[in-house]
Amino acid sequence: MKNVAVISLGCDKNRIDTEHMLYRISRGGYGIVDIADADVIIVNTCAFIESARQESIDTILQCAELKKSGSCKKLIVTGCLPQKHMTELVAALPEADAFLGAFDYEKIIDAIERGGVDETAATAFDTERERFTAAENAGRLLTTYPHVAYLKIAEGCNNKCTFCTIPSIRGAYRSRPKADIVAEAAKLVNDGVKELILVAQDVTRYGTDIGESLLSLLDALEELDGATLRLLYCYPEQVTDALIEKIASSPKIAKYIDIPVQHYSDKILKLMNRRATGAQIEALVNKLHARGITVRTTLMVGFPGETETEFGELCEFVKRAKPEYAGVFAYSKEDGTPAARLSGQVKTADKRKRVKILGGICTAVTREFNRGLCGQTLNVLYEDVDYDKNLFMGRALFQAPDVDGRVYFKADGVDVGNVYRVCIDRSDDYDLYGEVE
Repeated sequence: MKNVAVISLGCDKNRIDTEHMLYRISRGGYGIVDIADADVIIVNTCAFIESARQESIDTILQCAELKKSGSCKKLIVTGCLPQKHMTELVAALPEADAFLGAFDYEKIIDAIERGGVDETAATAFDTERERFTAAENAGRLLTTYPHVAYLKIAEGCNNKCTFCTIPSIRGAYRSRPKADIVAEAAKLVNDGVKELILVAQDVTRYGTDIGESLLSLLDALEELDGATLRLLYCYPEQVTDALIEKIASSPKIAKYIDIPVQHYSDKILKLMNRRATGAQIEALVNKLHARGITVRTTLMVGFPGETETEFGELCEFVKRAKPEYAGVFAYSKEDGTPAARLSGQVKTADKRKRVKILGGICTAVTREFNRGLCGQTLNVLYEDVDYDKNLFMGRALFQAPDVDGRVYFKADGVDVGNVYRVCIDRSDDYDLYGEVE
């Protein structure tokens, strides 16, 4: 029996695609192993920005070295990179034996057995609702902790931000049927999942194309026993008062929201084709904080036309609004996007400097937030052990997996997936430390 290893790059939505692919591979009679023991290596790629593409290419080439040594017999490239750049990849990467686009994972067994190129993926993205629905309803092998699962509720995007390549890679926005989502969620909960993290390119738009709404979906998911719901990737212009009330008042929903605001300057927001003003964004963050909701956001620096004035506005916004968690990244000029044609492109050196400056401000905000938690007792979901720190490791409800800080703590004995009361006695820039009560 051949053994297969899969490397998943990019976002949580890509992780879900990988999990569906792993299920198909295991059902096809293949073993899932580490890279060192693999006859076949699959790299599920990301192509969102230049750094993501470079990481994908570097990973593919590293895996190609294992083919030269003979430990790996076949290399397959899947996901967003071949979806967008199939023709170029086939010519540039003769080391790969097969390519599949982001909507062709059902063909993975054929790719393993026969190799070759799926030419359909090189021509256009898939927009058929039936195919998307069938793919999401297929089985999954979770790659997360067994008590946590991401739940994809939609595919594609209609927001048309001028810097973004997602519509050209993933297509127009299309929601999954609510009944399918609830059925998958129920199965995951029945299998032991205690935290369901709702993801899409824009979670807040859910249902607008099929006569449903995010609120109606949350109502249905709240009926499931024993699962906490978490919302990621919420478009700020569509975070309504009703949604805020739902998050703030529901015992089943984490008091947490991810809203990628990108910028504060009205000039830059308009150039990005964002639909809110800086003042509206700040008012939203303040409203969320007033209801006890933790805010994670994403901030972009170096967008075309951003001078020191607009960058300064963004920095001052962060100092005032104080989002508890923030990811800062530099604008990436992507061919085919409207922003790539704008004048006033910012120098790479200036973008790097701004990332460092704004990143420092965001770190200071998180550090201040953490200090305010010292002396409190928090509910912490235990997940792992950090052997270097010799401490147990988990998350509070205001921390999402992988992207936010963690809680490190001492205890006589704990079980993975259970919640413990941890007294916080110190903190650092990102993490909290304490002991089980």
